Amino acid sequence: MHNPVDVVTDHLRAAGIDAIPQRFANEVPTAAAAAVELGCEVGAIANSLVFAAGDELVMLLVSGARRADLKRAAVELGVDKLKRATPEQVVEATGQEIGGCAPCGHPQPLRKLVDPSLRSFDPVWAGAGDHMTMVALTFDQLVAASGATEADFTRAPDA
Repeated sequence: MHNPVDVVTDHLRAAGIDAIPQRFANEVPTAAAAAVELGCEVGAIANSLVFAAGDELVMLLVSGARRADLKRAAVELGVDKLKRATPEQVVEATGQEIGGCAPCGHPQPLRKLVDPSLRSFDPVWAGAGDHMTMVALTFDQLVAASGATEADFTRAPDA
């Protein structure tokens, strides 16, 4: 089995993106933990969340300051309903564990949506394949590396 961080790094290079993942001394499995470790706004963290749409798995790239509206995301994806993928499904689909998922470097392509509010941040920080590593990207690099479609499917946490 390949190291997930190496797989992500190779994927970024293949996409023409020269980004070096940053490894931390502590795990950063949540947007809040990552923001503290990085000294940035939680909104600059791109959560890579996997959901099941029937038999298909999809990924939503969501700002740490926002929440996915699953009904709106389902409409954008043209599916009836989304439900959170199991940890086993996440590993199977991405080769990475929950809390360390990157937006790219997956064994098979996943359909993805990206939260447009991430445009407000430069850089955007995304998981790089494990719980202790993240990578800084521009919004355009995030879209290019992930193949995600920009769509309005999020809401404020208290909405």
